[in-house]
Amino acid sequence: QVQLVESGGGLVQAGGSLRLSCAASESIFSFVAMGWYHQAPGNERELVAQITTDGRITYADSVKGRFTISRDNAKNTVILQMNSLKPEDTNVYYCNAIKIRTAVYNYWGQGTQVTVSS
Repeated sequence: QVQLVESGGGLVQAGGSLRLSCAASESIFSFVAMGWYHQAPGNERELVAQITTDGRITYADSVKGRFTISRDNAKNTVILQMNSLKPEDTNVYYCNAIKIRTAVYNYWGQGTQVTVSS
């Protein structure tokens, strides 16, 4: 069974940085894509950043220039480096991984809280 374990969330002042990690239970090349979503209370889960196996990267407009997604293949880990954090970045962030065989398999981490104080 695929497991995704997030770490690195916490409380930071505006302008600060956090580094979120998502460790997968198997090679990240098992997945066609991995990424990060966020979901505030009462809202839908939204894509923040995603990286595909062949290296294509997508960012939400709100984080372009501030967040960077990357991979540590040896550690089966995807990283979200979050710089210049703003209070509006406050959210629960979820790691996501996708497999495609005969169907799409969508896996999620448990979520990690990011809080940015004013």
